[in-house]
Amino acid sequence: MIFDTHTHLNAEQFKNDIPETMEAAKKLGVTEMAVVGFDTPTIEKSLRLSQTYANIYSIIGWHPTEAGSYTPEVEAKLQQQLESDRVVALGEIGLDYHWMEDPKDVQEKVFRRQIAIAKERHLPISIHTREALEDTYRILKDEKVATIGGIMHSFSGDTEWMNRFLDLGMHISLSGVVTFKKALEVQEAAKVVPLERLLVETDAPYLAPVPYRGKRNEPGYTRYVVEKIAELRGESIEQIAMQTRKNAHRLFRIEEV
Repeated sequence: MIFDTHTHLNAEQFKNDIPETMEAAKKLGVTEMAVVGFDTPTIEKSLRLSQTYANIYSIIGWHPTEAGSYTPEVEAKLQQQLESDRVVALGEIGLDYHWMEDPKDVQEKVFRRQIAIAKERHLPISIHTREALEDTYRILKDEKVATIGGIMHSFSGDTEWMNRFLDLGMHISLSGVVTFKKALEVQEAAKVVPLERLLVETDAPYLAPVPYRGKRNEPGYTRYVVEKIAELRGESIEQIAMQTRKNAHRLFRIEEV
């Protein structure tokens, strides 16, 4: 049983075949997933999905590329939505210096504010960082996030960065990138990340793993992420699947069944 800790089943790409996609995931051993909402429409869709399906949970927050639209009204609505018992984390939040939709200081202000909300609510955080590792690390360290913990979503750094984020109390989540031939740094990190701090994800519909690279990613393809990690570590697929699911349940405070 595999837990996809970061998927966007709420994306337009899945609007016509959600039940079929979930059934396909089940056949590949992916039995639970966290659907991430990052703006008004995707947050609302995530919450509807998690309230409809027992094996779907919600992670909701305001994405860094949307930072400029984060208003008091948005925050008030988010606070209300975080009351749902289906919400297991706040995210994805962070910094994105690739698209730079908003200035760095605006992104940082919104990032810090949402960390504060997560602390108030005792929720872990899911971190998006793109071309912004130094500032992301600085902010997480400043904010002492070990008190709530969280996830470095679709981790793409090297082992040095991995260790720095682990020291802050974060989990390392690996996506389909770990299956890419040239992703050597991520593969090295996969080999040495402590098993009890490892998570797996798809970020579907993006970042499809080999053998589906370039096509629409699906939650079920977390299976191929697990298989690659097991191969790299010389461990069984069952062990990686079982431990990463256990880690997700512990971080998200989901009772084992």
